[in-house]
Amino acid sequence: MKKDDRQKSVLIIVNPVAGTLKAKRSILDIIDIFCKAGYEPVVVTTQHRGHCMELASRAKERGFGLIVCSGGDGTLNEAITGVIKSGSDIPLGYIPQGSTNDFASTLGLSADPAECAAKITELRPVKLDIGRFNGDQCFSYIASFGAFTDASYNVPQEVKNVLGHFAYVLGGISELGDIRATHIKVTCESGTFEDDFIFGAVSNTTSVAGIVKLDSHIVDLQDGIFEVILIKNPTSLFELNDILTGITNSDFRSGMFRFMKASRIEFETDPGLKWSLDGEAADSDGHVLIENLHGAVTLYK
Repeated sequence: MKKDDRQKSVLIIVNPVAGTLKAKRSILDIIDIFCKAGYEPVVVTTQHRGHCMELASRAKERGFGLIVCSGGDGTLNEAITGVIKSGSDIPLGYIPQGSTNDFASTLGLSADPAECAAKITELRPVKLDIGRFNGDQCFSYIASFGAFTDASYNVPQEVKNVLGHFAYVLGGISELGDIRATHIKVTCESGTFEDDFIFGAVSNTTSVAGIVKLDSHIVDLQDGIFEVILIKNPTSLFELNDILTGITNSDFRSGMFRFMKASRIEFETDPGLKWSLDGEAADSDGHVLIENLHGAVTLYK
């Protein structure tokens, strides 16, 4: 394949069950936009979890010059993981069609699939930082544990399809009555400390499951640094109210929160603590190392 042909060959990976199933209704418009821009699109629908990662990891060697994934944040996560694990520098485009699209909101992407596709064809590159979890798994915008975390992967897909973003909010609220604290030792650039926490997030986004929000002025997707939020275990109704007020107002100055920035952070916990990477479940053996891969992926937006 000639270089010019490669540059105009795009692999469009579609998750047909993501979000409210909008992908099925918009795919012809997306294909038409890329054709009119001079591309030769190849469209593949994912058949199982991990399929998008497999496709993305082989895209460059198969002669594609661009990968466009259409689905939720988990679909984007798989595409990014595939590209990084393969050592490829192939650029990505993202058409968000999930239930909540947290990362898409941070990126400022349009909710209209056709508009997103048109923006991708303008080829305006942005270098994004990516998270690496225990040297193996990747995440595009968040690694989290504890309260609110299970809402991202415990809400049934059919409920997400019907309720969309609201399903995550309901899931997060339902967890408040069943929160459990975990004793954790944390080590990062700012020092080492330990405490009992009910929630933790290492993020590069302004929205966590649509529930915990960060001010856009303190989040930079290209600075090589994560924002880290840890919520302490409340021992009284007053402290629980303090936490809920802080979350509602996006104000983490209370003593119930630990907020910091870090490019490399370690957690030592009991084995079996459940983690979520971009909404997908991840296991740990009691030790977790999270690193920021600065500018690891090129995204057209």
